[in-house]
Amino acid sequence: MHTSPPKVAILGAGNGAQAMAGALAMRGTPVRLYSKFPEELAALQEKGGVTLEGVIEGYGALDLVTTDPALVVGWADIILVVVPATAHRFMAEICAPHLHDGQTILLNPGRTGGALEFARVLSATGVGKGVRVAEAQTLVYACRLSGPARVRIMGVKQEVLLAAFPASETAAVLAAITPLYPQFRPAANVLQTGLDNIGAVFHPSTIVLNANRIEAGESFEFYWDMTPSVTRFLEGIDRERLAVAAAFGITLDPAREWLKKSYAGVSGETLYERIRSNPAYQGIKAPTSLSVRHILEDVPTGLVPIASLGALAGVPTPACRAVIDICAVLLERDFWAEGRSVENLGLAGMSIEQIREYVHTGCDG
Repeated sequence: MHTSPPKVAILGAGNGAQAMAGALAMRGTPVRLYSKFPEELAALQEKGGVTLEGVIEGYGALDLVTTDPALVVGWADIILVVVPATAHRFMAEICAPHLHDGQTILLNPGRTGGALEFARVLSATGVGKGVRVAEAQTLVYACRLSGPARVRIMGVKQEVLLAAFPASETAAVLAAITPLYPQFRPAANVLQTGLDNIGAVFHPSTIVLNANRIEAGESFEFYWDMTPSVTRFLEGIDRERLAVAAAFGITLDPAREWLKKSYAGVSGETLYERIRSNPAYQGIKAPTSLSVRHILEDVPTGLVPIASLGALAGVPTPACRAVIDICAVLLERDFWAEGRSVENLGLAGMSIEQIREYVHTGCDG
């Protein structure tokens, strides 16, 4: 019996959002795309869709491209939120009036605490449990915008972890999502997907340790020009992340193993060798400013919740905390107040066991 493909809403219009929209539309999935920024949508509206190049090539025609969320959110079966994690709260507020039971929302990715924050906003606005909220551990594609309504896809992840909040809904979310993306695999819960935040390991520290090169206008490759000492610091951040996860009963792969599992063509034994051999990282230039998502997103929605959960669990995170503090001074921002601390995620005062129960059942006692 033939069944119609699910209707998919894409929220966002950056490189990841356009890559997902174009790739799904190429396969015959009905796709509508929303962004609040008209300037992001002009080329998509003019061309009627997205052209993909690189490891996926073709054109995907979109059903609708609009700044009106009412025409996108309520229409969809599956809502893929593909925006910087700092915009998750805004997107939850935008979605809330238009949601209905039976829909699935997937954050691509959630970073650390994304599904917890998103679900908390929906609950506060009266959205019931009939709407499922989940997060991916990372974006499926390594990609960059290469022109108006055009995306270059450098790599496609072979495996991506996914968890719903609560975890009791993960199987139902996977049943809805895997026909679109079979590489999704079930995680134990959103603690696993959230603490498996490799962007928090790779991005802020690399920016901080190359701040002089960036502000001096030097052009270099963000990953392939990595040096041994910078990579040693990334490994220090990674060890703290793994220790925090272990305190919550979560066993994660070190970043070097994650690279090997996620990308084809990665070689070498050390993190340094594997970063510099990853074909999907080739050609990705370093930012030209310190005021970029590598800090503005990955500090408040990555390092802050990792360090905050570490403090709750009694796990020292001196490297994470140092980078947060340095970034706060460099950008004159209070990332501790802005970020996803246990207080801001509604976890303050809970024990480790209470948090583990909460992410599984959605009930806080």
